[in-house]
Amino acid sequence: MAEIYLLRHGETEWSREGRHTSFTDLPLTPAGEVQAGALVDRLSGIDFDQVLVSPRLRARRTAELAGLTGTVSEDLVEWDYGDYEGITSAQIHVHDPGWVIWTGRTPGGETPEQVRIRCRRLIEQVESLGAQRVALVAHGHILRALTLVWLDLDFADGEKFPLDTGAISVLGHNRGELAMLRWNS
Repeated sequence: MAEIYLLRHGETEWSREGRHTSFTDLPLTPAGEVQAGALVDRLSGIDFDQVLVSPRLRARRTAELAGLTGTVSEDLVEWDYGDYEGITSAQIHVHDPGWVIWTGRTPGGETPEQVRIRCRRLIEQVESLGAQRVALVAHGHILRALTLVWLDLDFADGEKFPLDTGAISVLGHNRGELAMLRWNS
């Protein structure tokens, strides 16, 4: 495999407010629609052998506005925040100081190990395609988790990889080693 393009969906009301959004299916804001539409020019001239998209509306709409047609993959859904769905980290810290998704317990949601297993499965799926370029259109935490798995890093390093809405990142190889070729562009 040559390259995996990670495309984070455009802005939603909750992403703008810093609220954890996994299974709540929110539309893009007008600014998010602009971010997604801007991907067309940024991806111009790049041919993807395969495009996989989270089933959530915000990711599917981002792919559509970016001019990409893809296959829906359940493995690209956002980390399940369980009881923390719809609230901010600051609100969580009131009763669980120091909590971070990467190492903390998420009541009613996925564990880091469950997410790691899902990311490994997704990487195996992408590698089995034998494609030169694949685009994955999804969400902030799952794309960051996928990057950590790709680079064989501990999830505790997740906070070191901020990922903006509408951003493009690229994973691939450098001198035969798995590498991050571009981040949060």
